[in-house]
Amino acid sequence: MDKAARIYIAGAHTLVGRALHRRLARQGYAAVIHGDDEGALTDAAAVDAFFARTAPSHVFVVGGRSGGIRANQKYPADLMLNNLLMACHVLHGAYRHGVTKLLYLASSCVYPKHSPQPMRVDALLTGPLEETSEAYAVAKLAGIKLCQAYRQQCGANFVSGIPADAFGPGDDFSFEDSHVVAALMRKMHEAKTAGAESVEIWGTGTPRREFIFTEDLADACIHVMRAYNEPHPINLGGGSEFSIGELAELVKEIVGYPGALRFDTSKPDGMPSKVLDWSVLRDLGWRPRVSVRSALSQTYAWFLTAEQRSGAVGAH
Repeated sequence: MDKAARIYIAGAHTLVGRALHRRLARQGYAAVIHGDDEGALTDAAAVDAFFARTAPSHVFVVGGRSGGIRANQKYPADLMLNNLLMACHVLHGAYRHGVTKLLYLASSCVYPKHSPQPMRVDALLTGPLEETSEAYAVAKLAGIKLCQAYRQQCGANFVSGIPADAFGPGDDFSFEDSHVVAALMRKMHEAKTAGAESVEIWGTGTPRREFIFTEDLADACIHVMRAYNEPHPINLGGGSEFSIGELAELVKEIVGYPGALRFDTSKPDGMPSKVLDWSVLRDLGWRPRVSVRSALSQTYAWFLTAEQRSGAVGAH
């Protein structure tokens, strides 16, 4: 992927898509193609016309609706259908119009609920998925398998990546769709502002998660686009592993919330543990650059600026 490559980010308006656009610009890639809005990715005719008009050589597929446990419980059909349609149309469009290489981003929830830790790609499809995110995970698994199918049948250089839980400036802080970092940050900020004595957190606090800053994830995606050409998915981790309870304590410190944390054990935990074996990525010469503490501080600073600018928490 040379500096003149015509690069399309399918999902450029997502958290990862915006970070990827910033990172590509910093690295001197000047021909990044601006696509249509997220809804157009589920329209076969619109996707095909876009590829015909713009002729990208490299494609990063980072779009598709996502959310935390609450969103997965309330909107499983919406999440599944959106991701299935996007994967089908974008991958087919890329193949039809001769894209040189494509990277499809899945999610760590594609691993079995009780996958051995750290999770290796040979554990995929070896056991049942976590129930709360099953519909979304099946759609993401379909995207991985579709990449492999195009490689097998058509010789397309389509690869897939499985990222750790990403967060960063520009994250979704809404109650409905936020992931764990943004949800904790918003709850503790509002509790601090209101002078609340405690904050309620879903679950037991014991599940373990691996987190990656969006700027690091974007950098890892570019590295994979340059250096990885295998049919098997590659884990995109960063080695920053915390229990939800440990993460909550760290967010509490960064926000400056003085109250207590109260865990509601009647609410679901999700997968017991999601920690990636990212040794393949490490062997390719990639390392994360930003510590989780620094990344959380940058994310909270963005949140405060967005709140002041909009007058409403979570607007962006």
